[in-house]
Amino acid sequence: MKKTFEVSDKLFELYHRVHRLVNESMTEEGVSLARSKFLFFLSKLGPCRSTDIACALNFAPRTVTEAIDGLERDRLVMRKPDPEDRRAKIVSITETGRAVLQAAEHPRKQLIEEIFSALDDEQLDQLYDIVSKLVEKTDDIRKRKEEAEAAEIAVAR
Repeated sequence: MKKTFEVSDKLFELYHRVHRLVNESMTEEGVSLARSKFLFFLSKLGPCRSTDIACALNFAPRTVTEAIDGLERDRLVMRKPDPEDRRAKIVSITETGRAVLQAAEHPRKQLIEEIFSALDDEQLDQLYDIVSKLVEKTDDIRKRKEEAEAAEIAVAR
């Protein structure tokens, strides 16, 4: 069991170190990793409501609103009235936002390549398989928890 926690701790350590390095390199190009998530989402899916962004990225609506305020202030996104709901706004990425996102993407990819160059092709394949198994297991656990919660709600009714 001790080895399980040691490996887990190493994975978290790796994640945090890579996250920090990637964030620093992207920020030098004009957009942080966190902000790039919003821009990437908008560039792939197109204009949408902030509630759609919050749901897709699993963020609180207030967090999304604050992030969009900052992105809009920097002219990376724009808001327009939603033609179907006058209370809502449609958020879209601007050309400036696309340019900033593209500029930040290159150093991110370069850094990831450099980090993973420590592994040969066989090791990369093994790591991919191992991480995929762990992702699948976490999905199974999440599904089981959601089913248990749904069952508890059904019993309470």
